[in-house]
Amino acid sequence: MPDYSIIVPVFNSSESLKALFSRTNATMDNLGKSYRMIFVDDGSVDASWKVIEELRNEFPENITGIRLAKNFGQHNATLCGIAHADGEFIITIDDDLQNPPEEIEKLVDAMQETDADLVYGIYTNKQHSMARNVGSAVIKRSGRRIFRKKGDGSSFRLMKASLARNLLNHQINFIYLDEIFYWYTNHISFVNVRHEARPFQKSSYTPRSLFRMVSNLVIYYTALPLQLMVYGGLISAFISFIAGVMFIYRKIAMDVPLGFTALIVAILFSTSVILLSLGVIGEYLSRIYMVQNRKPPFSIKEMLK
Repeated sequence: MPDYSIIVPVFNSSESLKALFSRTNATMDNLGKSYRMIFVDDGSVDASWKVIEELRNEFPENITGIRLAKNFGQHNATLCGIAHADGEFIITIDDDLQNPPEEIEKLVDAMQETDADLVYGIYTNKQHSMARNVGSAVIKRSGRRIFRKKGDGSSFRLMKASLARNLLNHQINFIYLDEIFYWYTNHISFVNVRHEARPFQKSSYTPRSLFRMVSNLVIYYTALPLQLMVYGGLISAFISFIAGVMFIYRKIAMDVPLGFTALIVAILFSTSVILLSLGVIGEYLSRIYMVQNRKPPFSIKEMLK
């Protein structure tokens, strides 16, 4: 059994995979640690799987290749890698060389010093596009406020295998790893690492995909929209009550007709609140339906082991 399993979710990164493996191999040799690198091809449409096959044929003792049947997303692909990891410790790293493999040593040192269950590599200076940085900031700040996290987190992590195995209990089609980690441990450390510009392809994350991730995160892992419905209902009921008392008072004291406008405004306001609430409930019901259908978080097409 290797000391470390290194999981790399791959999406259209054929140009960077060989350099990633070469630099990771040199880093692990310097640390004197045995390892196995698990490349999970998440539905790539370029030559990524061919490159993984070439690496596997050249370094069979250090590489496992997994090809998913379609694109399931980075977190689901990482979960697939965790399901097939057999090291005492597990490292997750991106496929685009923005996380320098040489920084793995910092994660290892931090875990040895703190005995944490999970160590995040935190970027001091992100080299993403402005849109990606804004989207990531929204997700992380939302996570800190909604889930009461104590740090930002990142996809560059080192964790104990005992913690990682807990993730396999969560077999739903939308997985957000960083939130699940906080369900199982508070022993989390952070260490500053370098973040480099992408040497090859552009990021596959778009504002639309980031928005979809935030909405899924909030609905799958929180009751926040339902709570907002409750508060919104209370506020609208209070406003309607005050307005009703005011109109009744004007009718009794001043003999002022209630008026068509006031009636229409009240109807439209209450109807909009009801429709919004029904929409939120519908979103939750659709997610419950998908969970009850037991749709798996990933499906493997082929595997090189």
